[in-house]
Amino acid sequence: MSANVTLSASAAKQINTIIAAQAAAGLLRIGVVGGGCSGFSYTFDLDDAVNDDDMIIERDGAKVVIDEASLPFLDGSEIDYVDELIGASFKIHNPNATAACGCGTSFSV
Repeated sequence: MSANVTLSASAAKQINTIIAAQAAAGLLRIGVVGGGCSGFSYTFDLDDAVNDDDMIIERDGAKVVIDEASLPFLDGSEIDYVDELIGASFKIHNPNATAACGCGTSFSV
């Protein structure tokens, strides 16, 4: 299965910064799990392995992997990194989400 997921320049820059500080991890793994305030939650983990069913997204040397089960939930999404007054974090701009929670990592479809 394939999905259209993009990575912003600011997200790629931050991933490269994080990976440079980690000796063991070489990529960011993003997933979707059941739970959270709105029904589903995003997960963000550092990893060093790519599974056979993972989709790999690369930009400016940064690598993100997404497992096959999470892809339908993320189709059409942009992975971004924002630095706002209230804090800095990865954000997923997901056109499939019909509702989201204030925490920024929980959504419903």
